[in-house]
Amino acid sequence: MTLLHPGDAFPHLDLHQVDEDKLDIPESLSGSFGVVLFNRGAWCPFCTSQLKAFQRALPALDELGVRVVSLSVDDEQTTRELVENNKLTFPVGHSGDAHQLAELTGAFVNADPVYVQATGFVLDPEGRVLVSTYSSGAIGRLVAEDVVGMVRYVKSQA
Repeated sequence: MTLLHPGDAFPHLDLHQVDEDKLDIPESLSGSFGVVLFNRGAWCPFCTSQLKAFQRALPALDELGVRVVSLSVDDEQTTRELVENNKLTFPVGHSGDAHQLAELTGAFVNADPVYVQATGFVLDPEGRVLVSTYSSGAIGRLVAEDVVGMVRYVKSQA
């Protein structure tokens, strides 16, 4: 397990969307700032709140050229219900392999049942990590407003 640090290239991941083609991460975010969220699952109220907060922040994120994607180990039907019930319009992936995600990114894995703990990354337009946030439990995760502020700051320094 390798933690990702600022400046590291984000590893290649396939994000399988509900009823859509898969996305190649970070390639599909290339040229934009990116937010990659791993969530524990649709059953987690903290994760659902985080996803809804990013959905509410999409106008500000879009204005800054920030694209958001999320992924969990949930199956396709559970993910479909999560997307529909919360009116999520950014790509939400399903059927992630918790152990592969841990190996590639350093995300913490819950043993039983198996799922990935909340993990978040902000990527620069070249797919390099600007910020990594690792949680070993239900709390401690990226906040949409913080991402907006950070990207504004980074752009102002360019």
